[in-house]
Amino acid sequence: MNTPVHFLYLLNTKYLFNNRSNSGFTLPEMLVVIVLVGILATQGIPNWLAFVNTQHLNTARSEVHLAMRQAQRQATKEKLTWQASFREQNGIVQWAVHPTTVNPSAANWNNLHSNVRLDAETTLQASNDIHKVEFDYRGNAKNLGRITLSSKSGGKAKRCVIVSTILGEMRTAKEHTTAKDDNYCY
Repeated sequence: MNTPVHFLYLLNTKYLFNNRSNSGFTLPEMLVVIVLVGILATQGIPNWLAFVNTQHLNTARSEVHLAMRQAQRQATKEKLTWQASFREQNGIVQWAVHPTTVNPSAANWNNLHSNVRLDAETTLQASNDIHKVEFDYRGNAKNLGRITLSSKSGGKAKRCVIVSTILGEMRTAKEHTTAKDDNYCY
C-alpha cells in the first residue's frame, strides 16, 4: 500500500543513497588546517625541547645526589673514607663511587645523559680533571662545594647538588634569575 507519506519517504531514501555528494574538504580548507598545524608546531617544539632538556638535567642531578649519598653510606658502613668522583670523558659526564684508596681511573664509571655537561659553576675540589667529594668513616664531608649541571644545547636551566656542611649535609637546587656570589644555582 503506497500512501503519499510512504511515497515521499521512498523518494528521500532513494535520493540519499543515489546522490553522490562531495562531502570532503576543499583545498583552501586543507591549506588553512596545514598552516595552523605548522604555526602550532613552531610554537610548541622549542617548549617541548626545553622540557626534555630540563628532565634530563633533573635526572642527572638525582643521579649525582644518589652517588654522593652512596659514598657517604659506604664510608659509615665500612668505616673507611669513600668518595664520589665526577669527570667529563669524551663529552660525557661520568660519576663513580669508590674508597679513596682506589685510583679513580680504576673505578667503575657510570654515564649521565649525553646532553648534560659540567657547568663552570662547579666548585668541588678537582684533581686531574676529576671533581670529588670525600666522606670520612662518620659520614662527614672532607671538602665542600657543588656540582652544577647544564644542558649542552644551551638554555638557562641549571641543576646542582651542594655539599654545604662538614657534617655531610647535601641539598639540591636549580637556577635562579639573580646571581648569588656569582652563581645562579644555589
